[in-house]
Amino acid sequence: MPAKEIRKKVVALQERRTLDQSVQTARVSGLFAVAKTWFGPRIQAELKFRGRDMSQKQNIAVIGLGSMGYGIAQSVLRAGHVTYGVDVDAEVADRFRSEGGAAGTLAEVAADLQAVIVVVLNAAQTEELLFGPEGIVPKLANGAVVMACATVPPSFAKLMEARCAECGVHYLDAPISGGSVKAAAGRLSVMASGTPAAFAAAATVLDATAETVFELGDASGAGSAMKAVNQLLAGVHIATMAEALTFGMTQGIAPETFLEVISKCAGSSWMLENRAPHVVQGDYTPHSSVNIWPKDLGIVLDIARDAHFSAPITAAALQQFLAAAGQGLGGEDDAAVAKVYARNAGLKLPGEA
Repeated sequence: MPAKEIRKKVVALQERRTLDQSVQTARVSGLFAVAKTWFGPRIQAELKFRGRDMSQKQNIAVIGLGSMGYGIAQSVLRAGHVTYGVDVDAEVADRFRSEGGAAGTLAEVAADLQAVIVVVLNAAQTEELLFGPEGIVPKLANGAVVMACATVPPSFAKLMEARCAECGVHYLDAPISGGSVKAAAGRLSVMASGTPAAFAAAATVLDATAETVFELGDASGAGSAMKAVNQLLAGVHIATMAEALTFGMTQGIAPETFLEVISKCAGSSWMLENRAPHVVQGDYTPHSSVNIWPKDLGIVLDIARDAHFSAPITAAALQQFLAAAGQGLGGEDDAAVAKVYARNAGLKLPGEA
Protein backbone atom coordinates (compact mmCIF):
# COMPACT_ATOMS: atom_id res chain seq x y z
CA MET A 1 0.00 0.00 0.00
CA PRO A 2 1.40 3.40 -0.93
CA ALA A 3 2.62 5.53 1.95
CA LYS A 4 0.11 8.27 1.08
CA GLU A 5 -2.86 5.92 1.57
CA ILE A 6 -1.42 4.59 4.81
CA ARG A 7 -1.18 8.15 6.17
CA LYS A 8 -4.84 8.77 5.16
CA LYS A 9 -5.98 5.67 7.04
CA VAL A 10 -3.98 6.63 10.14
CA VAL A 11 -5.47 10.13 10.10
CA ALA A 12 -8.96 8.71 9.64
CA LEU A 13 -8.44 6.27 12.52
CA GLN A 14 -7.22 9.10 14.79
CA GLU A 15 -10.20 11.23 13.84
CA ARG A 16 -12.55 8.32 14.61
CA ARG A 17 -10.94 7.78 18.02
CA THR A 18 -11.19 11.49 18.77
CA LEU A 19 -14.88 11.41 17.77
CA ASP A 20 -15.52 8.34 19.91
CA GLN A 21 -13.83 9.97 22.88
CA SER A 22 -15.86 13.14 22.39
CA VAL A 23 -19.09 11.14 22.26
CA GLN A 24 -18.12 9.18 25.37
CA THR A 25 -17.21 12.38 27.20
CA ALA A 26 -20.55 13.90 26.21
CA ARG A 27 -22.38 10.82 27.43
CA VAL A 28 -20.56 10.84 30.77
CA SER A 29 -21.09 14.60 31.13
CA GLY A 30 -24.74 14.08 30.35
CA LEU A 31 -25.04 11.39 32.98
CA PHE A 32 -23.37 13.62 35.56
CA ALA A 33 -25.71 16.44 34.61
CA VAL A 34 -28.72 14.18 35.01
CA ALA A 35 -27.37 12.80 38.29
CA LYS A 36 -26.76 16.30 39.58
CA THR A 37 -30.21 17.42 38.53
CA TRP A 38 -32.03 14.45 40.04
CA PHE A 39 -29.91 13.44 43.01
CA GLY A 40 -27.98 16.58 43.97
CA PRO A 41 -30.82 18.28 45.85
CA ARG A 42 -31.71 15.01 47.58
CA ILE A 43 -28.11 14.41 48.67
CA GLN A 44 -27.74 18.01 49.81
CA ALA A 45 -31.00 17.83 51.74
CA GLU A 46 -29.95 14.59 53.42
CA LEU A 47 -26.55 15.97 54.36
CA LYS A 48 -28.17 19.10 55.68
CA PHE A 49 -30.65 17.08 57.74
CA ARG A 50 -27.92 14.84 59.12
CA GLY A 51 -25.84 17.83 60.08
CA ARG A 52 -22.76 16.65 58.20
CA ASP A 53 -21.71 20.16 57.17
CA MET A 54 -19.52 20.73 60.18
CA SER A 55 -18.38 24.09 58.81
CA GLN A 56 -21.63 25.49 60.21
CA LYS A 57 -20.45 26.31 63.71
CA GLN A 58 -23.25 26.57 66.26
CA ASN A 59 -23.63 27.96 69.76
CA ILE A 60 -24.68 25.05 71.98
CA ALA A 61 -25.25 24.77 75.73
CA VAL A 62 -24.98 21.48 77.61
CA ILE A 63 -26.76 21.66 80.96
CA GLY A 64 -25.75 18.99 83.45
CA LEU A 65 -22.09 17.97 83.41
CA GLY A 66 -22.37 14.61 85.13
CA SER A 67 -20.78 11.44 83.82
CA MET A 68 -22.88 11.55 80.66
CA GLY A 69 -23.29 15.29 80.23
CA TYR A 70 -19.58 16.02 80.50
CA GLY A 71 -18.80 13.54 77.74
CA ILE A 72 -21.54 15.00 75.57
CA ALA A 73 -20.13 18.50 76.09
CA GLN A 74 -16.66 17.24 75.15
CA SER A 75 -18.03 15.69 71.96
CA VAL A 76 -19.84 18.88 70.95
CA LEU A 77 -16.71 20.94 71.63
CA ARG A 78 -14.54 18.51 69.67
CA ALA A 79 -16.90 18.88 66.71
CA GLY A 80 -15.93 22.55 66.51
CA HIS A 81 -18.93 24.25 68.08
CA VAL A 82 -19.00 27.06 70.64
CA THR A 83 -19.94 25.01 73.69
CA TYR A 84 -21.18 26.28 77.03
CA GLY A 85 -21.01 23.74 79.87
CA VAL A 86 -23.43 24.44 82.72
CA ASP A 87 -23.60 22.64 86.06
CA VAL A 88 -24.59 23.35 89.65
CA ASP A 89 -21.06 22.31 90.60
CA ALA A 90 -19.00 25.39 89.73
CA GLU A 91 -15.77 23.40 89.90
CA VAL A 92 -16.95 21.02 87.16
CA ALA A 93 -18.10 23.91 84.96
CA ASP A 94 -14.74 25.65 85.46
CA ARG A 95 -12.91 22.48 84.49
CA PHE A 96 -14.85 22.30 81.24
CA ARG A 97 -14.06 25.93 80.44
CA SER A 98 -10.37 25.22 81.08
CA GLU A 99 -10.61 22.53 78.38
CA GLY A 100 -11.97 24.96 75.80
CA GLY A 101 -15.57 25.52 76.82
CA ALA A 102 -17.00 28.98 76.24
CA ALA A 103 -17.49 31.47 79.06
CA GLY A 104 -20.82 33.08 79.85
CA THR A 105 -23.96 32.48 81.87
CA LEU A 106 -27.11 31.00 80.35
CA ALA A 107 -28.90 34.32 80.80
CA GLU A 108 -26.16 36.09 78.87
CA VAL A 109 -25.91 33.67 75.94
CA ALA A 110 -29.43 32.21 75.65
CA ALA A 111 -30.58 34.42 72.78
CA ASP A 112 -27.60 33.33 70.66
CA LEU A 113 -27.97 29.57 71.22
CA GLN A 114 -29.08 27.29 68.41
CA ALA A 115 -29.39 24.24 70.69
CA VAL A 116 -29.64 23.34 74.36
CA ILE A 117 -28.87 19.79 75.51
CA VAL A 118 -30.40 18.97 78.90
CA VAL A 119 -28.70 16.06 80.67
CA VAL A 120 -30.09 16.17 84.21
CA LEU A 121 -31.50 13.58 86.61
CA ASN A 122 -35.26 13.72 86.23
CA ALA A 123 -38.42 15.45 85.04
CA ALA A 124 -38.49 17.94 87.91
CA GLN A 125 -34.98 19.20 87.15
CA THR A 126 -35.75 19.33 83.43
CA GLU A 127 -38.87 21.42 83.95
CA GLU A 128 -37.10 23.75 86.38
CA LEU A 129 -34.33 24.42 83.86
CA LEU A 130 -36.72 24.97 80.99
CA PHE A 131 -39.57 26.89 82.60
CA GLY A 132 -38.63 27.69 86.21
CA PRO A 133 -37.98 31.22 87.52
CA GLU A 134 -34.67 31.25 85.60
CA GLY A 135 -35.98 29.00 82.83
CA ILE A 136 -34.12 29.16 79.56
CA VAL A 137 -36.86 28.43 77.01
CA PRO A 138 -38.48 31.92 77.05
CA LYS A 139 -35.00 33.40 76.47
CA LEU A 140 -34.21 31.29 73.39
CA ALA A 141 -34.63 32.58 69.85
CA ASN A 142 -37.40 31.23 67.64
CA GLY A 143 -36.28 28.04 65.95
CA ALA A 144 -33.81 26.97 68.64
CA VAL A 145 -34.07 23.37 69.82
CA VAL A 146 -34.07 21.73 73.24
CA MET A 147 -32.71 18.18 73.21
CA ALA A 148 -33.93 16.60 76.45
CA CYS A 149 -31.98 13.49 77.48
CA ALA A 150 -33.24 12.62 80.97
CA THR A 151 -35.33 9.52 81.58
CA VAL A 152 -38.85 10.91 82.07
CA PRO A 153 -42.44 9.70 81.68
CA PRO A 154 -43.75 9.96 78.09
CA SER A 155 -46.56 12.23 79.25
CA PHE A 156 -44.01 14.69 80.62
CA ALA A 157 -42.14 14.76 77.31
CA LYS A 158 -45.37 15.55 75.48
CA LEU A 159 -46.11 18.40 77.89
CA MET A 160 -42.63 19.90 77.47
CA GLU A 161 -42.96 19.73 73.69
CA ALA A 162 -46.24 21.65 73.82
CA ARG A 163 -44.88 24.32 76.16
CA CYS A 164 -41.74 24.79 74.08
CA ALA A 165 -43.85 25.14 70.93
CA GLU A 166 -45.74 28.01 72.57
CA CYS A 167 -42.40 29.85 72.77
CA GLY A 168 -41.40 29.06 69.19
CA VAL A 169 -38.80 26.52 70.36
CA HIS A 170 -38.43 22.94 69.11
CA TYR A 171 -38.29 20.06 71.59
CA LEU A 172 -36.67 16.73 70.83
CA ASP A 173 -37.52 13.88 73.20
CA ALA A 174 -34.06 12.27 73.15
CA PRO A 175 -33.16 9.83 75.94
CA ILE A 176 -29.68 8.41 75.58
CA SER A 177 -27.88 5.13 76.16
CA GLY A 178 -24.30 3.98 75.96
CA GLY A 179 -22.59 5.07 79.15
CA SER A 180 -19.98 7.70 79.92
CA VAL A 181 -17.30 6.21 77.65
CA LYS A 182 -19.49 6.39 74.55
CA ALA A 183 -20.73 9.83 75.58
CA ALA A 184 -17.15 11.11 75.57
CA ALA A 185 -16.50 9.45 72.21
CA GLY A 186 -19.60 10.92 70.55
CA ARG A 187 -20.99 7.40 70.01
CA LEU A 188 -24.23 7.39 71.99
CA SER A 189 -27.45 5.71 70.99
CA VAL A 190 -30.35 8.18 71.02
CA MET A 191 -33.98 7.08 71.23
CA ALA A 192 -35.56 10.17 69.72
CA SER A 193 -38.99 11.41 68.81
CA GLY A 194 -40.23 14.82 67.78
CA THR A 195 -41.42 16.85 64.84
CA PRO A 196 -39.45 16.78 61.58
CA ALA A 197 -38.50 20.39 62.30
CA ALA A 198 -37.12 19.38 65.71
CA PHE A 199 -35.01 16.62 64.15
CA ALA A 200 -33.70 19.06 61.54
CA ALA A 201 -32.85 21.67 64.17
CA ALA A 202 -31.03 19.07 66.28
CA ALA A 203 -29.19 17.43 63.37
CA THR A 204 -25.85 19.09 64.11
CA VAL A 205 -26.03 18.13 67.77
CA LEU A 206 -26.96 14.54 66.94
CA ASP A 207 -24.10 14.35 64.47
CA ALA A 208 -21.62 15.41 67.15
CA THR A 209 -22.87 13.16 69.95
CA ALA A 210 -24.49 10.03 68.52
CA GLU A 211 -23.42 6.93 66.68
CA THR A 212 -27.00 5.71 66.27
CA VAL A 213 -30.17 7.79 66.22
CA PHE A 214 -33.44 5.89 66.37
CA GLU A 215 -36.20 8.09 64.91
CA LEU A 216 -39.23 6.73 66.74
CA GLY A 217 -42.00 9.13 65.81
CA ASP A 218 -43.00 12.64 64.84
CA ALA A 219 -44.15 13.63 68.33
CA SER A 220 -42.47 13.56 71.72
CA GLY A 221 -43.24 10.68 74.08
CA ALA A 222 -42.22 7.74 71.91
CA GLY A 223 -38.54 8.25 72.73
CA SER A 224 -39.23 8.25 76.46
CA ALA A 225 -41.42 5.18 76.15
CA MET A 226 -38.59 3.28 74.47
CA LYS A 227 -36.12 4.48 77.12
CA ALA A 228 -38.43 3.08 79.81
CA VAL A 229 -38.29 -0.32 78.09
CA ASN A 230 -34.48 -0.09 77.93
CA GLN A 231 -34.22 0.92 81.59
CA LEU A 232 -36.44 -1.97 82.65
CA LEU A 233 -34.00 -4.38 81.04
CA ALA A 234 -30.86 -2.54 82.12
CA GLY A 235 -31.88 -2.27 85.78
CA VAL A 236 -33.00 -5.88 85.97
CA HIS A 237 -29.79 -7.04 84.27
CA ILE A 238 -27.59 -5.17 86.77
CA ALA A 239 -29.51 -6.61 89.72
CA THR A 240 -29.45 -10.14 88.33
CA MET A 241 -25.72 -9.82 87.57
CA ALA A 242 -25.18 -8.98 91.24
CA GLU A 243 -27.43 -11.82 92.36
CA ALA A 244 -25.75 -14.39 90.10
CA LEU A 245 -22.22 -13.27 90.98
CA THR A 246 -22.82 -13.49 94.73
CA PHE A 247 -24.79 -16.74 94.37
CA GLY A 248 -21.74 -18.14 92.60
CA MET A 249 -19.57 -17.06 95.52
CA THR A 250 -21.66 -19.23 97.85
CA GLN A 251 -20.71 -22.15 95.60
CA GLY A 252 -17.01 -21.39 95.70
CA ILE A 253 -16.91 -19.54 92.36
CA ALA A 254 -14.65 -16.51 92.55
CA PRO A 255 -16.03 -13.30 91.00
CA GLU A 256 -13.23 -13.19 88.42
CA THR A 257 -14.00 -16.78 87.38
CA PHE A 258 -17.69 -15.94 87.17
CA LEU A 259 -16.90 -13.05 84.83
CA GLU A 260 -14.48 -15.05 82.69
CA VAL A 261 -16.92 -17.90 82.14
CA ILE A 262 -20.38 -16.30 82.08
CA SER A 263 -19.31 -13.48 79.75
CA LYS A 264 -18.73 -16.21 77.14
CA CYS A 265 -21.99 -18.07 77.84
CA ALA A 266 -25.67 -17.61 77.06
CA GLY A 267 -26.36 -16.12 80.49
CA SER A 268 -24.33 -13.01 79.71
CA SER A 269 -25.64 -9.54 78.97
CA TRP A 270 -24.17 -6.17 78.05
CA MET A 271 -24.72 -4.99 81.62
CA LEU A 272 -23.04 -8.07 83.06
CA GLU A 273 -19.97 -7.60 80.88
CA ASN A 274 -19.85 -3.88 81.68
CA ARG A 275 -20.64 -3.90 85.42
CA ALA A 276 -19.23 -7.20 86.74
CA PRO A 277 -15.66 -5.94 86.17
CA HIS A 278 -16.39 -3.13 88.64
CA VAL A 279 -17.19 -5.74 91.31
CA VAL A 280 -14.19 -7.89 90.41
CA GLN A 281 -11.90 -4.84 90.67
CA GLY A 282 -13.58 -3.55 93.82
CA ASP A 283 -13.94 -0.18 92.07
CA TYR A 284 -17.28 1.56 92.61
CA THR A 285 -16.37 4.92 91.10
CA PRO A 286 -19.78 6.00 89.79
CA HIS A 287 -20.18 5.84 86.03
CA SER A 288 -23.91 5.41 86.68
CA SER A 289 -24.91 5.61 90.31
CA VAL A 290 -27.22 3.44 92.42
CA ASN A 291 -29.45 6.49 92.90
CA ILE A 292 -30.39 6.47 89.22
CA TRP A 293 -32.33 3.25 89.52
CA PRO A 294 -34.99 3.99 92.15
CA LYS A 295 -35.96 6.90 89.91
CA ASP A 296 -35.80 5.08 86.56
CA LEU A 297 -37.39 1.81 87.68
CA GLY A 298 -39.96 3.88 89.56
CA ILE A 299 -40.87 5.55 86.25
CA VAL A 300 -41.16 2.13 84.61
CA LEU A 301 -43.54 0.94 87.32
CA ASP A 302 -45.59 4.15 87.15
CA ILE A 303 -46.03 3.67 83.39
CA ALA A 304 -46.85 -0.01 83.93
CA ARG A 305 -49.47 0.84 86.55
CA ASP A 306 -51.12 3.34 84.22
CA ALA A 307 -51.19 0.65 81.53
CA HIS A 308 -52.61 -1.94 84.00
CA PHE A 309 -49.49 -4.01 83.37
CA SER A 310 -47.86 -6.18 86.02
CA ALA A 311 -44.04 -5.96 86.16
CA PRO A 312 -43.00 -8.07 89.17
CA ILE A 313 -39.38 -8.62 88.10
CA THR A 314 -38.89 -4.87 87.75
CA ALA A 315 -40.38 -4.40 91.21
CA ALA A 316 -37.99 -6.94 92.71
CA ALA A 317 -34.98 -5.23 91.11
CA LEU A 318 -36.19 -1.87 92.38
CA GLN A 319 -36.24 -3.20 95.95
CA GLN A 320 -32.57 -4.18 95.72
CA PHE A 321 -31.55 -0.71 94.54
CA LEU A 322 -33.65 0.87 97.29
CA ALA A 323 -31.89 -1.38 99.80
CA ALA A 324 -28.52 -0.30 98.41
CA ALA A 325 -29.46 3.37 98.70
CA GLY A 326 -30.72 2.72 102.24
CA GLN A 327 -27.33 1.24 103.14
CA GLY A 328 -25.63 4.48 102.09
CA LEU A 329 -24.50 3.23 98.68
CA GLY A 330 -26.57 5.66 96.59
CA GLY A 331 -23.58 7.65 95.35
CA GLU A 332 -21.56 4.58 94.34
CA ASP A 333 -21.54 2.87 90.96
CA ASP A 334 -24.74 0.90 90.41
CA ALA A 335 -22.71 -2.35 90.49
CA ALA A 336 -22.60 -1.73 94.25
CA VAL A 337 -26.01 -3.37 94.44
CA ALA A 338 -23.90 -6.54 94.72
CA LYS A 339 -22.99 -5.38 98.24
CA VAL A 340 -26.61 -5.83 99.31
CA TYR A 341 -26.52 -9.50 98.36
CA ALA A 342 -23.03 -9.98 99.81
CA ARG A 343 -23.91 -8.45 103.18
CA ASN A 344 -27.10 -10.47 103.45
CA ALA A 345 -25.12 -13.66 102.79
CA GLY A 346 -22.11 -12.77 104.94
CA LEU A 347 -19.79 -12.62 101.92
CA LYS A 348 -16.76 -10.41 101.31
CA LEU A 349 -16.48 -8.90 97.85
CA PRO A 350 -13.13 -8.08 96.24
CA GLY A 351 -11.56 -5.03 97.84
CA GLU A 352 -13.49 -5.41 101.11
CA ALA A 353 -11.51 -5.94 104.31
